[in-house]
Amino acid sequence: MDYQAKYITDDIKLSWYEDRFFKSDILFDHHMLIWFISGETKIVQADATYFFKKGDIFLIPRNQLATIINYPKDGQPHKTVVMHLTTTRLRDFYASLPVKPSASESQKIYGFSNHPLLESCLASLVPYFDMTDLPETIAALKITEAIHILRAIDQGIDHVLANFEEPGKIDLVGYMEKNFMFNLPLEKFGYLTGRSLTTFKRDFGKAFNTTPQRWLTQKRLELAHYQFIEKKKKPIDVCYEVGFENLSHFSYAFKKHFGYAPTTLLGQAAGH
Repeated sequence: MDYQAKYITDDIKLSWYEDRFFKSDILFDHHMLIWFISGETKIVQADATYFFKKGDIFLIPRNQLATIINYPKDGQPHKTVVMHLTTTRLRDFYASLPVKPSASESQKIYGFSNHPLLESCLASLVPYFDMTDLPETIAALKITEAIHILRAIDQGIDHVLANFEEPGKIDLVGYMEKNFMFNLPLEKFGYLTGRSLTTFKRDFGKAFNTTPQRWLTQKRLELAHYQFIEKKKKPIDVCYEVGFENLSHFSYAFKKHFGYAPTTLLGQAAGH
């Protein structure tokens, strides 16, 4: 995979992928503001799937689970400007403002496509990537500018950006049933359900009477089987969307669990 990135600071980068696609399951530690220069991205969450293309701008709030698949498009690489809105920087920004956010349980991604102010702010960063020495203050000003613009175009965004709470202890069964297709370390699942790794494993064993890894594999394979039968999807698409990292491992696990290969189901589907 031919991946390259240039950084202005740790919080602002220009990234591009030349390969056919790049897939990753991600838990975002910071809010991420992204502007598409070229290429396409599919973002799959538990409740929604999003597609973004050239010119689109979107904000992914922190502590969200998502499968991200990046594609080149029309002979152009997948190329984006990414700005991290860190908790530290946002605390400083909101320290003097009378904002009291309500707890937001929304898992949605915010789109701001073709907004001239926001696009101008992010496009103005591109020349900086060719500079070898950019003062930190300049980068900080650009991030502050982006926050001001977000607040001007979406009055409800404070409930996202000014919410600094960490995940509390929540219903483990409900959360895992909803998010099992995301291939994250167990420590991250523990964090998102408000538990240490040890407590997560203990509570999981009590709730499901099996280990997390066995349960996750079975749930992902059952979802894959459903996708083949009901949605008529291709193995390459199903593999990544249900939480496997490569097609050969997925095919092996599928055949071991069900006794036949995914291609068998596709043949049956074609025959009906």
